Amino acid sequence: MTVPASPTVPLLPETAPFTPEQRAWLNGFLAGLCSRGPVAPAAAALAAPPAATPLQPLTILFGSQTGTAESLAKRAAREAGKRGFAASIMDMAGFTPALLAQERNVLLITSTYGEGEPPDNARALHAALAPDGGGLPPPRLEQLRYSVCALGDTNYVQFCRCGRDFDERLARLGATRVADRVDCDLDYEGRFSAWLAAALAALSGPVGATLVATPGDLLATKVTPTVEPTYSRQNPFPAPVTAVRRLNAPGSAKEVNHIELSLEGSGLAYAAGDALGVLPHNCPELVNELVAALGCDGEEAVPVPAGGTTSLRQALTACYDIVKPSPDFIARYAAPSPAAGATATATVARPVIDILLARPETRLAPADFVRLLRRLQPRLYSISSSPRAHPGHVHLTVGAVRYAAHGREHKGVCSTFLGERCPVGSIARVFVQANDGFRPPASGDTAMIMVGPGTGIAPFRAFLEERRAAGARGRHWLFFGDRHAATDFLYRDELLAFQASGVLTRLDTAFSRDQPEKIYVQQRMLEHAAELFAWLEAGAHFYVCGDASRMARDVDAALHRVIATAGSRTPAEAAEYVVALKKSRRYLRDVY
Repeated sequence: MTVPASPTVPLLPETAPFTPEQRAWLNGFLAGLCSRGPVAPAAAALAAPPAATPLQPLTILFGSQTGTAESLAKRAAREAGKRGFAASIMDMAGFTPALLAQERNVLLITSTYGEGEPPDNARALHAALAPDGGGLPPPRLEQLRYSVCALGDTNYVQFCRCGRDFDERLARLGATRVADRVDCDLDYEGRFSAWLAAALAALSGPVGATLVATPGDLLATKVTPTVEPTYSRQNPFPAPVTAVRRLNAPGSAKEVNHIELSLEGSGLAYAAGDALGVLPHNCPELVNELVAALGCDGEEAVPVPAGGTTSLRQALTACYDIVKPSPDFIARYAAPSPAAGATATATVARPVIDILLARPETRLAPADFVRLLRRLQPRLYSISSSPRAHPGHVHLTVGAVRYAAHGREHKGVCSTFLGERCPVGSIARVFVQANDGFRPPASGDTAMIMVGPGTGIAPFRAFLEERRAAGARGRHWLFFGDRHAATDFLYRDELLAFQASGVLTRLDTAFSRDQPEKIYVQQRMLEHAAELFAWLEAGAHFYVCGDASRMARDVDAALHRVIATAGSRTPAEAAEYVVALKKSRRYLRDVY
């Protein structure tokens, strides 16, 4: 008897939502059902379906000063979960080389701030992995597979230095780099997404396999979009400006503005310690100068970073950074100019308009010109309000940047956008940047010491409002400084009211220009060293906000001296004390 031929087996398409193992098993089962002969072996497997593939462990370490790297670590974990990883996010502050030696798969995301310095929460691990870090040498890491994403700003000489250091130190200790490090400038979105896809693909392979991705490979790779809030960095909320007022009194040489914006209807939430991202527009006078220098009328069609086209004037206003030259811009204009005598070195240090005017013989078509510019980036400002005290609203404390250079006046892009081009009733596009590494103590009974001169007062105004609204009973000590008490005592009435009500236990000020010899907040700390140390010994948390390159360094040095003198410790013992404060998250900084 002739056995009829088997019908065509309806195989599952490759797009079916199953793993390769599940798809193979189901295809075998379907083949068995369709056979006219004996039951196919795959059908017999009905009673014993294949075991689920175990999730691969993955640790994502972040080093973050303002919260950006931490936010990206959370995004990486979400994407890793979709690709078969059991991802854990770890703050570098709680990580050691010994713990690193127990890991198998690691993604490391870290920023660099100032002149190549690691973020505060990454300092201990960064030092411990250094060849000359002191103490016990770090363990070998032959079992570790890793990749590094470095965040930085090409305006600084030591661009992405911290990330480069970690990459080199892990490799030196025997770890396997499965995907090349990527160095991200301020516009990090594309490069971060491409790096994450390449790194996860490499770590998905068998142990021992490596995938070294080139920059071209990275940019060609795409990551599956993750679910983000309605309003975010990629989609800022159009927030109405509800108040703008000058905080300096008449006669001050400084311009600090208090800005209030409404978040009602946005779904955005923030906590004391977070930052607000603001996407500014460029100064219209500067846009006009650039249009004229290009010999255009501003209506020419040019590409925009997000795709599509718009007019040259609109692109220069809202899409591109027209102040700081990009590396591509510098490379195009860096050759010496016979007419102007400009050199490459001079070109690098000057704003875009100065370079353009110095090179009139190098005139590009509008579309080619904008392709040399960076995307206009949001600016982050420490929030100076508590959501408990101002529900549905957010406050900023912004110092306007204005300076003269090369015979012309220059303006800070976002600081003057908020101060002079965003009147009440206008719109500013904003998003919340969480900063979990800079929060008031969890217990309202814990004391706080806050050092915030100038606009560094911003988060501490938020802290005091938050603690008052929460009924916190802990003591609060604020060190504030600026130039002149009569004109630059920011939030003077509010701070004195906090002090009168007992919310602010101590207020020590340092106005540098009110006497022949300049006095700064770090000197006030030293004057009250014994009491300050007593607060620390009683469990107080120590906070600093402001300029990283000078003030924060001087305050840190003063803190070491306070501990050494008032605590009768050697410099080495004082340094150990400070390290212990950082490890226990009792010494936190919001510096820039």
